[in-house]
Amino acid sequence: MQLNKKSKIFIAGHNGMVGSSVVRHFKKKGYKKLFFKNRKSLDLTDQKKTHSYIKKIKPDFVIIAAAKVGGIFANNEQKAKFIYENIMIQTNLIHSSYLTGVKKLIFLGSSCIYPKYSKQPIKEDYLMTGKLEETNDSYAIAKIAGYKMCEAYNKQYKTNYVCLMPTNLYGPNDNYDLKNSHFFSALIAKIHFALKKKTKMIKIWGDGSPKRELMYVDDLADACEFFLKKKTKHSLINIGSGEEKTILGYCKFVIKKLDVNIKIKFEIKKPNGTPRKKLDLSLANKYGWKSKYNLNKGFNLTYQDYLKKIGNK
Repeated sequence: MQLNKKSKIFIAGHNGMVGSSVVRHFKKKGYKKLFFKNRKSLDLTDQKKTHSYIKKIKPDFVIIAAAKVGGIFANNEQKAKFIYENIMIQTNLIHSSYLTGVKKLIFLGSSCIYPKYSKQPIKEDYLMTGKLEETNDSYAIAKIAGYKMCEAYNKQYKTNYVCLMPTNLYGPNDNYDLKNSHFFSALIAKIHFALKKKTKMIKIWGDGSPKRELMYVDDLADACEFFLKKKTKHSLINIGSGEEKTILGYCKFVIKKLDVNIKIKFEIKKPNGTPRKKLDLSLANKYGWKSKYNLNKGFNLTYQDYLKKIGNK
């Protein structure tokens, strides 16, 4: 079945940064039959309830943006929760989709699935060729399992389930809690409060040297629609922007954007995480997809949303 404006699309995880971006994108494009449930009304870790709901609505397409996510601190402190909840959510959704006849599904992964010291830029073929980053290995293993499940179903059941593997994301509706957020949203929060409180210094984990590729979340939403329309031969496709800086470079970028005069103190005893994560985007580009937002435009939209979220704090 071809994707069209009357297709029934179930978007799992619609309240999160990625899921809410997917909903915005599809609504803006005029898709009429979008289905989603909040966590209170549907626990996706419950196999029976998940299958019952999917069977009831019978979607034509499924996008799995639901996941337990967090930054380096949360990943390291809650390993059991990260591996259990993510495996349960994705397994229930993928298997229920298959049982109810969903032929096309998008599963959203994370670039942390690749080896800690992978060759750069990272090709899809580099998966499982080395050790994972220790601080988020539970999350990474869960996401690898989700990809391998999609691949296995494609091979055995002739489905077309695609795992899109995005680089680090940021954008509206991000999480700014310093214990659970990703690095860029944490930077925005820290530097904003330094500006408001007129403090002269902020602390950042690590030594500032790790390099990260960042992508505005609406680019991923666009990729979801693009690849729902495509018949793909590959089960794993990297999605990224190609833009990369060091953590120190991102600090300087935000400081300049907010026009604040502060110093950065790096806590070198804290973990750096993976030294570098830049994705090879050749495969996505070959299919015809490219990102549309640069860091400057994406940051402006994100910071406007952040200001709305925190109010006068």
